[in-house]
Amino acid sequence: MSSSPAESIAAEAGRESPLWASALREVPDWEPVFSPLAPARFELGLETVYEAYLVHYGRPRLFAPDGETERILLGDYLYAHGLVRIADAGGVDAVAAMAELISRCAALRARGSPGDGEAWASTAVWLGHGPLAFGRPAGDGEAVDRALALHAARVG
Repeated sequence: MSSSPAESIAAEAGRESPLWASALREVPDWEPVFSPLAPARFELGLETVYEAYLVHYGRPRLFAPDGETERILLGDYLYAHGLVRIADAGGVDAVAAMAELISRCAALRARGSPGDGEAWASTAVWLGHGPLAFGRPAGDGEAVDRALALHAARVG
């Protein structure tokens, strides 16, 4: 495995398909967003799923797909790989939390409603610390504020 989540995500996608390899940004704009709120074992899975979300709804850090069809397929590929990584790190409960997150955020996006950043932060905190309650998560306020600001810059 590569030394950083960005390198791992990019290398695996490039090996998986020449289409994904050609969609890689020449210069990545990588910065972890929500994984600092969760235990380290979830970092790769959480950032893979988040990259999928950005491919679908925002400004991806690693990819610049051509066209809507490629964007949808690449995002779905990343969702699937991220969920496998989440399952390896945390089992069925962690996958269920991520599935709820993906569903909730898709619904928020479809309605044009706010709150997706808070849902991401709550889920990341839950992965390591307990009950899932959407809304502003408890925990390190500075880290949550930073993650929410980084997220807003990507999906604004």
